[in-house]
Amino acid sequence: MALEIIPSIELSKGQAVRIKGNDFDVAAKIAEDPVRVARKLVDAGATRLQILDQDGAKVGQPRNLSVIKDVARRLPIPVQIGGGLRDLEIIRNVMQAVPNADRILIECGVAAADDALMLQLLRSWPDKIIVGVDVAGGYVVVQSWTARPHETAAEFGKRLATMGARRFLYTTVSRDGAPQNLDVAGTRAFADAVGVSVLAAGDIQGPEALENLAAASQPNGITGVIIDKALHAGRVTLADAQRIAAAA
Repeated sequence: MALEIIPSIELSKGQAVRIKGNDFDVAAKIAEDPVRVARKLVDAGATRLQILDQDGAKVGQPRNLSVIKDVARRLPIPVQIGGGLRDLEIIRNVMQAVPNADRILIECGVAAADDALMLQLLRSWPDKIIVGVDVAGGYVVVQSWTARPHETAAEFGKRLATMGARRFLYTTVSRDGAPQNLDVAGTRAFADAVGVSVLAAGDIQGPEALENLAAASQPNGITGVIIDKALHAGRVTLADAQRIAAAA
């Protein structure tokens, strides 16, 4: 199966933005109209989009749901949604409000801290839940990227997989939470450890990073990759990413 290429759109105050590092208050605006950004990606060949509510991630509950609904309902493809989804009823309402949202991203800090919620989510929607895994120095990073528990990425992943997690999103971050370059070796090691589907995320510097990831994706469980800043910065095109994925 070819590596799934998933472009990502970040939202803040109703606009498509690019967050710098882990500072929610510092963002470069990409477009006032996120629908236009999404449609452009679909026209370029995207088969799934990720939509992240960065304001929601900051405060712990959705802040751009009406915009997400407006974007998603105009798309002929499925979307995965994240940002501030930390309550069972909120998540249920989001899925009802956005019918083509077939995946929900739960932040690493929530997954690490709230076993009861994760058990509820994974029992209710085992195929829809993506568990975020933010990793620095081999350990998961939680609590708004400021604290590091004594739990390795592999230990965390195995624990959540035992609870029923079927898909993870693995991102290597710095000590202050800023995404680092795509970590192919770390993603592969994590996928080997958990034995379920793993999406990769990180700062992609160019096509070579995707080629390395695509080569590492077989035969283990790396099934897709999130592309955001690299697309908007022009370091890689969606067509190039899909070509690399198909050739793996």
